[in-house]
Amino acid sequence: MELRGKTVLITGGTSGIGLEAAKQFMANGAKVIVTGRDQSKLDTVKNSYPALIAIKSDAANDNDAQLLFSQIKQLGGIDILYNNAGVLSTPLNLGVANDKHVEKAAYEINVNYLGVVRLNNLFMEMLKSRKDSAIINTTSILSYVPSMLEATYSASKVALRFYTESLRTHLQILKSSVKVFELLPPVVATEMTADRNDKKITTEELVKALISGLKKDRFTIRVGDTKLLYVVNRFFPKAAYGLVNSMKNAKPLQQHIFTK
Repeated sequence: MELRGKTVLITGGTSGIGLEAAKQFMANGAKVIVTGRDQSKLDTVKNSYPALIAIKSDAANDNDAQLLFSQIKQLGGIDILYNNAGVLSTPLNLGVANDKHVEKAAYEINVNYLGVVRLNNLFMEMLKSRKDSAIINTTSILSYVPSMLEATYSASKVALRFYTESLRTHLQILKSSVKVFELLPPVVATEMTADRNDKKITTEELVKALISGLKKDRFTIRVGDTKLLYVVNRFFPKAAYGLVNSMKNAKPLQQHIFTK
């Protein structure tokens, strides 16, 4: 896929993976629009990168999505929709009854899954009207193997992965020009994972792999440890589960349970 001259909309583009993606898309000759919930962060990004267009929008809010679509339409539309916005709740002890379980799970599903479906539905006809267009969904290494630290987050990413694969197939059957890409990161060094001691890759490394995959039309883009875990899980699922849920990784959950 050619990126030069394309207009890209990146949700959750004020920090982390989204901001790095904005930088690298611009470096490849694309026009970039980013969204976020925090106006001060949007202002900071805009001041640092004047070529960007920054729009305040919450991926979990239906009214915001409708308004965003109207604003993008007035700007001339987009060629690529990158659904990057995501949320991760604090670790939950799912074995103990807690009203927060449903509340936090609903929030993760609304942002990580339903928010993607919502925007894809709104922008689909616009994307279909373009000669060479794409949807990019960020799932996770945890969509292959669940983490007991982030059980409901893992579930939201599984939902998104299955939806992504189905959407791609449906569009191919319809002979649509809209390509559907899935980015599967391992643990990435962002604000979301700042308190974790796991092995992490940089946002720069992750987005370089994304850009490379887009240019080669590689629709499933597994990066770093995701490649290894994918293979291990196919043949040795128990071993894969153990790799994700080692006792070292379980300690933060134990501490969370017994100090609350």
